[in-house]
Amino acid sequence: MFLNYLKNFFTQKIVKKSIANVNHVPLNKIIQSVGIIFDESYFYEKDALVQELVQKGIQESDVKVLVFKDKIKKNETFDYPTFCHKDLSWTATFDKSEVKDFIAQKFDLLINYYDVEKSALLLVSNQSKASFKVGFSSIDNKLNHFMISTNAENYKVFVEELFKYLKILNKI
Repeated sequence: MFLNYLKNFFTQKIVKKSIANVNHVPLNKIIQSVGIIFDESYFYEKDALVQELVQKGIQESDVKVLVFKDKIKKNETFDYPTFCHKDLSWTATFDKSEVKDFIAQKFDLLINYYDVEKSALLLVSNQSKASFKVGFSSIDNKLNHFMISTNAENYKVFVEELFKYLKILNKI
């Protein structure tokens, strides 16, 4: 328990330092591929959010999902790639191949669908190669290019606001 607290503390310091050095490069690119990072601690309707994106014109095959869970039970199975704090090393790197693949993939849009800052989620979001990042306004404003002020339970409001502003920005 105490070691997990220390690990989280050191990871948080590394993430905060790397977020401070982020340079946002605006790209005028149409959004085709979408990556979504979920925190399953607070939001369980992953499929409903993906279906909302599909209804707005994103191909379901172009949506990749990564789920964070606080604790993973031994025999638990998942529909999507899932990671937890155990997959994070003391040097703020991930050992799990699904997380490494997600970070390395170049998305046109990354949706950071969590409204509570956790070091593992912030690290994945920060290291992602996505060209445009969207998240909640309760998260560090240096991490995302665009922030929506709502809570995670209102996924329909989030998607409506997201697509309203993506049209204004000529991203769709």
